[in-house]
Amino acid sequence: MTTITATERAAAQAYLRLLESTQAVLEDPSLAPYAGVMLTNPMAEADEALRAAGLAGNEDRLLRLVSSLRTSPGPAPGAGPGA
Repeated sequence: MTTITATERAAAQAYLRLLESTQAVLEDPSLAPYAGVMLTNPMAEADEALRAAGLAGNEDRLLRLVSSLRTSPGPAPGAGPGA
């Protein structure tokens, strides 16, 4: 099991949002002209989160974290301790 810090979790989640945004743009050809505008914020968010977590340039660790998030559900958004 991979232990994930809060900043690593945030980085992996930002990466997943970028991936999902990119997939949405690629699946709809009518969005192609807007791809740059639509992906600017998710790219900036992921870049900053990766840097903050010390994962910039550490793709192996990032992909292990992403895999861990995808295979084991975390707490529900907004759920407090003991929820």
